[in-house]
Amino acid sequence: MDGIYIGLAILLLYWMAVIILDRKGILEKYNISAYGPILMIRTTKGLKLLDKLAIPKKAWRIYADIGIRLMFVGMIAMLIVVILSDIAMIASYGTNTMPEPSKFNEARNIFLIPGVNEFIPLTWGAIALLVTLVVHEFSHAILCRVEDIRVKSMGILLAVVPIGGFAEPDDEELFGKQEEEELDNENDPYGDKRLGIVVDSSEKEKPTVKNDKIATRTQRARILAAGVMANFVVAFLAFALLFGPVLGSLSPLGDTMIVGVSEDSVAYQSGIREDMIITQMDDTKISNVNEMLDYLEGRDPGTSVIVHAATDRVVSSYELEISDTNIDPEGVLIQNIVEDQPAEAAGMEENTRILYLDETPIYTYTDFSEFLSETVPEQEILVTVGNENGDITEHTVTLAKHPDYEGRGFLGVITSSTGGEVATSLGFSVGEYPAAEYLELLKNIPGMLGGLAGWYIILVLPISGFAGEGFPGFSETLSQFYVPIGWAEPFGIGIFWLANTLLWVGWLNFYVGLFNCLPAVPLDGGHVFRDYMNAFIYKITGNEEKAEHVSALVSATFAMMILFSFIFMVIGPYLVHGF
Repeated sequence: MDGIYIGLAILLLYWMAVIILDRKGILEKYNISAYGPILMIRTTKGLKLLDKLAIPKKAWRIYADIGIRLMFVGMIAMLIVVILSDIAMIASYGTNTMPEPSKFNEARNIFLIPGVNEFIPLTWGAIALLVTLVVHEFSHAILCRVEDIRVKSMGILLAVVPIGGFAEPDDEELFGKQEEEELDNENDPYGDKRLGIVVDSSEKEKPTVKNDKIATRTQRARILAAGVMANFVVAFLAFALLFGPVLGSLSPLGDTMIVGVSEDSVAYQSGIREDMIITQMDDTKISNVNEMLDYLEGRDPGTSVIVHAATDRVVSSYELEISDTNIDPEGVLIQNIVEDQPAEAAGMEENTRILYLDETPIYTYTDFSEFLSETVPEQEILVTVGNENGDITEHTVTLAKHPDYEGRGFLGVITSSTGGEVATSLGFSVGEYPAAEYLELLKNIPGMLGGLAGWYIILVLPISGFAGEGFPGFSETLSQFYVPIGWAEPFGIGIFWLANTLLWVGWLNFYVGLFNCLPAVPLDGGHVFRDYMNAFIYKITGNEEKAEHVSALVSATFAMMILFSFIFMVIGPYLVHGF
């Protein structure tokens, strides 16, 4: 919380300095415009570099033509997503099944601002946002020069720290706006027409001239689609590196983490600490909690065991004695009861824990799964359940036929496959994270892109992950489960920094590219959609004025529909459940 207050204080001081400098005319003197706390610092330096970069004109036009096609694909995909979301929201409103407001509906999480949006980490998000804005804007600028459209200036956007880059094309040449242009104002410091901002110019009258150069529809589409294309290309490269060589260079240490150890225990005095990853017991490799419990089972109290555990991916050995072999199972949590199935008929309840099945202790989800995998339909089992108050209840249940596995019994409960704390006979408790399984799921994402599920996972990966838990990258805790191997071994912890950077650069570029495809002015997709709609209507009617009017009306309708759809997605749950 102190960090937030310090950040706000720095921002306010910075903003006050911007206001003072702006009022004294110092910012205008150096060709800087202020829009709130954001400074737009312009320069003409680097414009010659754009001309050099634009030399392979044919290649750039092919690049942009591909971008136009991808823009229309993205436009259709995003419209389908918006429409289906609206239908689902309206249907849930009519059936009183609207989900309750959550962090997904919070206003701050609408904007892709690192540190403000709670799903986007500040450091990696800031790097990714900067890359996203720079490649988008400068791709526009290069295509402007390819199509001989003047770029008036380039520069950076500053809000305490750089938050992006921009290139400022001549709007008269790009959009055909016949506005008067000042002959002696090469840098146009008085306004950014592209952002829709008009700033009063000097009181002194200056000679003006009309610009006759106007981009054709195809040229304009290429320039606008170039930004989206750049975002998609960067996303492709970032994801290709992440899901290929980077994730391929990680190896799981194990799934078993120490989650609890008392400070007055022998284990703690021997050096065992929370968050250590257990990799081995004596000479036996330990991959998960069940393997550890199986290894300890049957050993008498007082028996010594060498525990190999890793901290910061460095493995150390600790000699411990088995203290108590009578450990009560914590069981698995029942998250939901399936309707019209045996568990419901037997009176079992949600938020209780299955402790025993036919007097077999259930320490982990693996115990639970392995027991039921050996059952058959119509088999009668005794289920011992405990609640948070410590009350124990026994249920005699006749299993049903499993809906997915032929010949297997079905209890009719939904449980958590992760989490939970399992006590051990060594004086500490452990938890399990499916490190190997999760890494394999991440590696398999590219192979899923042949279907809609893969693209959906890519779109929501940092926010909801595979099962609603989200994957914001390799945090300090998560990275403990993995060790770099092969080419990445010399990089140490740096491989996780690289993985996080690639994840967020790829995701933000993909998301921003798709968002800009939406047929809503002032987005790039909105301008392209209106242009092509204009051409289509003109081809039918032969009336230029009518085509312009209808295309503008259709574009405005789409823009308003998309705007209200996003608003409805945010406030819909509050309308039902209250603010």
